[in-house]
Amino acid sequence: MIAVDSIRIGCASAFWGDSNAAATQLVERGDLDYLVFDYLSEITMSILAAKRRRDPNAGYAEDFVSHALAPVLGEIKARGIRVISNAGGINPAACRDALAEAAAAAGVEFNIAIVTGDDLMVGRERLASSITPSPGEGPMPGRPVSMNAYLGAPGIVAALADGADIVITGRCVDSAVALAPLVHEFGWAWDDYDRLAQGSLAGHIIECGCQCTGGNFTDWHLVADGYADMGYPIVEVEASGDFVVTKPANTGGLVSPHTVGEQMLYEIGDPRAYLLPDVACDFTRVRLEQVGDDRVSVCGATGRAPNADYKISATYMDGYRCTALFVVGGIDAAAKAHCIADSILARCERLFADAGLAPFAAREIDALGSEAMYGAQAQAGAVATREVVAKIAVRHEKREALELFTREIAEAATGMAPGLTGFFGGRPSVSPVIRLYSCFVPKAEVPVTVEMQSVARAVPVATDGGFEPQTLSDTIGTDVWQADTDAVAVPLVRLALARSGDKGDAANIGVIARDPAYLPYLRAALTDAAVAAYFEHFLDGEVVHWELPGSASMNFLLTRVLGGGGIASLRADPQGKCLGQMLLNFPIPVPAALAARLA
Repeated sequence: MIAVDSIRIGCASAFWGDSNAAATQLVERGDLDYLVFDYLSEITMSILAAKRRRDPNAGYAEDFVSHALAPVLGEIKARGIRVISNAGGINPAACRDALAEAAAAAGVEFNIAIVTGDDLMVGRERLASSITPSPGEGPMPGRPVSMNAYLGAPGIVAALADGADIVITGRCVDSAVALAPLVHEFGWAWDDYDRLAQGSLAGHIIECGCQCTGGNFTDWHLVADGYADMGYPIVEVEASGDFVVTKPANTGGLVSPHTVGEQMLYEIGDPRAYLLPDVACDFTRVRLEQVGDDRVSVCGATGRAPNADYKISATYMDGYRCTALFVVGGIDAAAKAHCIADSILARCERLFADAGLAPFAAREIDALGSEAMYGAQAQAGAVATREVVAKIAVRHEKREALELFTREIAEAATGMAPGLTGFFGGRPSVSPVIRLYSCFVPKAEVPVTVEMQSVARAVPVATDGGFEPQTLSDTIGTDVWQADTDAVAVPLVRLALARSGDKGDAANIGVIARDPAYLPYLRAALTDAAVAAYFEHFLDGEVVHWELPGSASMNFLLTRVLGGGGIASLRADPQGKCLGQMLLNFPIPVPAALAARLA
């Protein structure tokens, strides 16, 4: 631990595939103490597991070594920047070895540590009696592809205490790569829950990269000129836990209370109980304030003891899927697209029957360009469009059935409705369906280890938990506007911003009032029942929401709304990224005088 006033942490990756320019930007222009990377999702873990089965030296995010760090290893060494990343995936040891080779080639040397314990595939039989399925889940699948615990920050903190310059982990919660250096540098105790919550929030804000610096922002027109050189996020964190969000000077993007607020709400579920391995966070009283150009201060997160379990994500094979895309043009394009798609599927199922194959397990037809995702809210002009992209997505338990499907699509070009053209990429490919299974395992059953310079040691982790959900208080305000006879409906976007994303088969939509004075109108219109009705063409579950008074915002959770979510979904929007944008058209009654000012 070093006596410091504040720590600057920059995040150079939000996912496996993020820009390779990010690390260079932050290293050369960020004046950092720590550089962190987030690469992993549940689907990424299954992909990495499959790669390792084919090659024992694979199973990690290769880009982290070859494209992100290799070009800047000399600068990192010269500037004394410490690096933390979950790029280890399924194989942290192989990632470490590849990085050591790259460092040697660059003429520099680092103490590289790995944190392990998250990969539960080898010991899953031992854990069978300790597994508690997540709500709505059945028994554990018999043959998972991957099975990983979401570890917290203790293993990373231990590695830093051992003198690691670079720490590589497998699966951990995304925010842990930022929380760990704060615990290490400031000496925070593991029961100092308010500081741990603030540090976790700092990690959550930057874990999705440019999403807090203007990426995916509702008011995108304020940022568009800067997209080509987006600034990657930096947090300046004080020993108190309060922090400022910023980015390197003279880079594109925008850091404002709204860009940061949209990211704060992203995929958090209940904002009173954002459950992490090290702390149960409450973000309802968080305050965001502009304190300079592209500088937003963040304070007010509080914490409670976490629970005694690790969240476990397992993935498993569930048949195969295939998606075909082609253009249909001319009068009644959308209707023709549906006619063609229905005919192709009917033809295939007749051939399936002849071959002794079952019908499709699932199917999804969309005429993209006709506002297909909007259901009953689609505008008449869009439905009558004269060009669409037809999308046929299907699932089947047998690969051979879908290979037959791929061969039957082309016939439609000459044997069905006119105007079909533009097969994208030729014959579509068949790919496996990877489904997510979520459960919990006691922390006491998951040993965590840190290894550096061939020396491994166990890391103590508190396992007693203590989170008490019954202590959570309701934060929804009671000031609800009663519409009068002069009320005028305006679209939600005039009053608020919105950001959405997925958690498995659930979607999270955060709504931020542009002015706290608008909350009574939002409360009156955006009821759980009203939002459920708006998305009824997608929704198989329920809608529940909470308020965050500190940021004048609301957070909606829609369950079973993504058709299975991720690779398992056949939807055009399997991750719920468009739901927030769609909700921005929701009509909100307001006084006529206010409607006139907002016009």
